[in-house]
Amino acid sequence: MKPDRIYLSILIQEKEDRDRTSVEKQEREMASALEELGIDLKKQLKIEDLASNYKKYFLRKKSVLKSKNYELVVYNGLTASKVLVHLEAKGISNVRLIKTAYSKTEALKLILRSKAILKAQAQANSLVKPLGQALDKAIYISDKYYSNNYYSKTMNRMKVAYDSDGVVEKPLDLEFSGIKVESEVMVRFSIL
Repeated sequence: MKPDRIYLSILIQEKEDRDRTSVEKQEREMASALEELGIDLKKQLKIEDLASNYKKYFLRKKSVLKSKNYELVVYNGLTASKVLVHLEAKGISNVRLIKTAYSKTEALKLILRSKAILKAQAQANSLVKPLGQALDKAIYISDKYYSNNYYSKTMNRMKVAYDSDGVVEKPLDLEFSGIKVESEVMVRFSIL
Protein backbone atom coordinates (compact mmCIF):
# COMPACT_ATOMS: atom_id res chain seq x y z
CA MET A 1 0.00 0.00 0.00
CA LYS A 2 1.09 3.52 -0.71
CA PRO A 3 1.51 5.39 2.61
CA ASP A 4 -0.75 8.39 3.14
CA ARG A 5 0.67 9.44 6.52
CA ILE A 6 4.36 10.39 6.70
CA TYR A 7 5.71 11.22 10.16
CA LEU A 8 8.71 13.54 10.38
CA SER A 9 10.69 14.52 13.46
CA ILE A 10 11.95 18.13 13.55
CA LEU A 11 14.54 19.13 16.15
CA ILE A 12 15.13 22.81 16.91
CA GLN A 13 17.98 23.70 19.23
CA GLU A 14 20.05 26.67 20.25
CA LYS A 15 23.65 26.51 19.16
CA GLU A 16 26.72 27.46 21.16
CA ASP A 17 27.97 30.12 18.75
CA ARG A 18 28.26 33.89 18.76
CA ASP A 19 24.99 34.45 16.87
CA ARG A 20 22.94 32.25 19.14
CA THR A 21 19.46 32.01 17.61
CA SER A 22 16.77 31.35 20.19
CA VAL A 23 14.50 28.33 19.98
CA GLU A 24 11.52 30.69 19.99
CA LYS A 25 12.76 32.55 16.88
CA GLN A 26 13.49 29.26 15.07
CA GLU A 27 10.05 28.03 16.10
CA ARG A 28 8.38 31.09 14.53
CA GLU A 29 10.43 30.62 11.34
CA MET A 30 9.47 26.94 11.21
CA ALA A 31 5.78 27.81 11.68
CA SER A 32 5.85 30.39 8.88
CA ALA A 33 7.64 27.95 6.52
CA LEU A 34 5.09 25.20 7.24
CA GLU A 35 2.13 27.57 6.85
CA GLU A 36 3.53 28.68 3.45
CA LEU A 37 3.20 25.02 2.41
CA GLY A 38 -0.45 24.92 3.52
CA ILE A 39 0.18 22.75 6.57
CA ASP A 40 -2.40 23.05 9.36
CA LEU A 41 -0.21 23.49 12.44
CA LYS A 42 -2.98 22.66 14.92
CA LYS A 43 -3.74 19.30 13.26
CA GLN A 44 -0.41 18.21 11.80
CA LEU A 45 2.28 19.49 14.20
CA LYS A 46 2.78 18.57 17.83
CA ILE A 47 5.56 18.88 20.40
CA GLU A 48 7.23 15.57 21.18
CA ASP A 49 9.90 16.73 23.63
CA LEU A 50 11.55 19.83 25.05
CA ALA A 51 14.66 20.27 27.12
CA SER A 52 17.14 22.77 28.49
CA ASN A 53 20.78 22.13 29.21
CA TYR A 54 22.63 24.19 31.81
CA LYS A 55 26.34 24.66 31.05
CA LYS A 56 29.01 26.52 33.00
CA TYR A 57 32.16 27.62 31.27
CA PHE A 58 35.59 28.24 32.80
CA LEU A 59 36.16 31.78 31.53
CA ARG A 60 32.65 32.67 30.41
CA LYS A 61 29.46 32.95 32.34
CA LYS A 62 26.75 30.34 32.64
CA SER A 63 24.64 29.34 29.67
CA VAL A 64 21.34 27.53 29.17
CA LEU A 65 20.72 25.85 25.82
CA LYS A 66 17.16 24.92 24.92
CA SER A 67 15.76 22.44 22.40
CA LYS A 68 12.36 21.32 21.17
CA ASN A 69 11.43 18.25 19.19
CA TYR A 70 8.29 18.21 17.02
CA GLU A 71 6.39 15.54 15.13
CA LEU A 72 4.90 16.61 11.81
CA VAL A 73 2.42 14.56 9.79
CA VAL A 74 2.27 15.12 6.03
CA TYR A 75 0.23 13.21 3.48
CA ASN A 76 2.56 12.66 0.52
CA GLY A 77 6.20 12.47 -0.47
CA LEU A 78 6.25 15.79 -2.34
CA THR A 79 5.05 17.70 0.74
CA ALA A 80 7.69 15.91 2.88
CA SER A 81 10.38 17.00 0.39
CA LYS A 82 9.07 20.58 0.36
CA VAL A 83 9.10 20.67 4.17
CA LEU A 84 12.74 19.60 4.11
CA VAL A 85 13.69 22.27 1.56
CA HIS A 86 11.77 25.10 3.25
CA LEU A 87 13.10 24.30 6.72
CA GLU A 88 16.67 24.03 5.42
CA ALA A 89 16.26 27.50 3.87
CA LYS A 90 15.35 28.77 7.38
CA GLY A 91 18.42 27.11 8.92
CA ILE A 92 16.56 24.15 10.43
CA SER A 93 18.20 20.96 9.21
CA ASN A 94 17.53 18.34 11.90
CA VAL A 95 14.63 16.59 10.17
CA ARG A 96 14.24 12.83 10.01
CA LEU A 97 11.66 10.30 8.94
CA ILE A 98 10.03 8.45 11.84
CA LYS A 99 7.54 6.19 10.07
CA THR A 100 4.99 5.93 7.32
CA ALA A 101 1.43 4.66 7.69
CA TYR A 102 -1.68 3.87 5.70
CA SER A 103 -4.82 5.43 7.22
CA LYS A 104 -7.19 2.61 6.20
CA THR A 105 -5.10 -0.22 7.65
CA GLU A 106 -7.92 -1.62 9.81
CA ALA A 107 -10.31 -2.00 6.85
CA LEU A 108 -7.50 -3.55 4.81
CA LYS A 109 -6.75 -6.05 7.60
CA LEU A 110 -10.39 -7.23 7.57
CA ILE A 111 -10.33 -7.72 3.80
CA LEU A 112 -7.04 -9.63 3.97
CA ARG A 113 -8.28 -11.88 6.76
CA SER A 114 -11.47 -12.70 4.81
CA LYS A 115 -9.45 -13.57 1.71
CA ALA A 116 -7.04 -15.68 3.77
CA ILE A 117 -9.90 -17.68 5.33
CA LEU A 118 -11.48 -18.31 1.93
CA LYS A 119 -8.11 -19.44 0.59
CA ALA A 120 -7.64 -21.77 3.58
CA GLN A 121 -11.10 -23.26 2.98
CA ALA A 122 -10.35 -23.81 -0.73
CA GLN A 123 -7.04 -25.49 0.08
CA ALA A 124 -8.64 -27.71 2.73
CA ASN A 125 -11.40 -28.72 0.27
CA SER A 126 -8.79 -29.65 -2.36
CA LEU A 127 -7.01 -31.85 0.21
CA VAL A 128 -10.06 -33.79 1.44
CA LYS A 129 -11.87 -34.15 -1.92
CA PRO A 130 -9.57 -36.97 -3.23
CA LEU A 131 -10.39 -38.87 -0.02
CA GLY A 132 -14.12 -38.69 -0.72
CA GLN A 133 -14.69 -36.53 2.34
CA ALA A 134 -16.05 -33.03 2.82
CA LEU A 135 -15.38 -30.17 5.18
CA ASP A 136 -17.75 -29.33 7.98
CA LYS A 137 -17.62 -26.09 9.96
CA ALA A 138 -14.47 -24.36 11.17
CA ILE A 139 -13.57 -25.39 14.72
CA TYR A 140 -10.54 -23.14 15.26
CA ILE A 141 -9.43 -19.83 13.68
CA SER A 142 -6.27 -17.90 14.51
CA ASP A 143 -4.74 -14.98 12.65
CA LYS A 144 -1.55 -12.95 12.54
CA TYR A 145 -1.05 -9.53 10.99
CA TYR A 146 2.22 -8.07 9.70
CA SER A 147 3.11 -4.54 8.63
CA ASN A 148 6.44 -2.83 7.94
CA ASN A 149 5.79 0.89 8.33
CA TYR A 150 8.89 1.77 10.40
CA TYR A 151 12.15 2.62 8.72
CA SER A 152 15.45 1.46 10.12
CA LYS A 153 17.79 4.05 11.59
CA THR A 154 20.03 3.84 8.53
CA MET A 155 17.09 4.52 6.20
CA ASN A 156 15.59 7.54 7.97
CA ARG A 157 18.04 10.24 6.95
CA MET A 158 16.63 12.83 4.59
CA LYS A 159 18.90 15.17 2.65
CA VAL A 160 18.56 18.44 0.78
CA ALA A 161 20.40 18.85 -2.52
CA TYR A 162 22.03 22.13 -3.56
CA ASP A 163 23.19 23.07 -7.02
CA SER A 164 26.64 24.59 -7.65
CA ASP A 165 25.38 28.14 -6.87
CA GLY A 166 24.18 27.13 -3.39
CA VAL A 167 20.51 27.42 -4.43
CA VAL A 168 18.15 24.76 -3.14
CA GLU A 169 16.97 22.49 -5.93
CA LYS A 170 13.27 21.91 -6.53
CA PRO A 171 12.22 18.60 -4.94
CA LEU A 172 11.07 15.75 -7.17
CA ASP A 173 7.51 14.48 -6.82
CA LEU A 174 8.49 11.03 -5.53
CA GLU A 175 6.58 8.82 -3.15
CA PHE A 176 7.85 6.67 -0.30
CA SER A 177 8.15 2.94 -0.77
CA GLY A 178 4.92 1.04 -0.20
CA ILE A 179 3.87 -0.51 3.06
CA LYS A 180 3.72 -4.29 2.93
CA VAL A 181 0.66 -5.61 4.72
CA GLU A 182 0.22 -9.35 5.26
CA SER A 183 -2.30 -11.48 7.08
CA GLU A 184 -1.77 -15.10 8.02
CA VAL A 185 -4.68 -17.29 9.08
CA MET A 186 -4.72 -20.77 10.54
CA VAL A 187 -8.09 -22.50 10.26
CA ARG A 188 -8.98 -26.01 11.44
CA PHE A 189 -12.09 -27.63 10.00
CA SER A 190 -13.95 -30.71 11.12
CA ILE A 191 -14.25 -33.34 8.39
CA LEU A 192 -17.44 -35.19 7.48
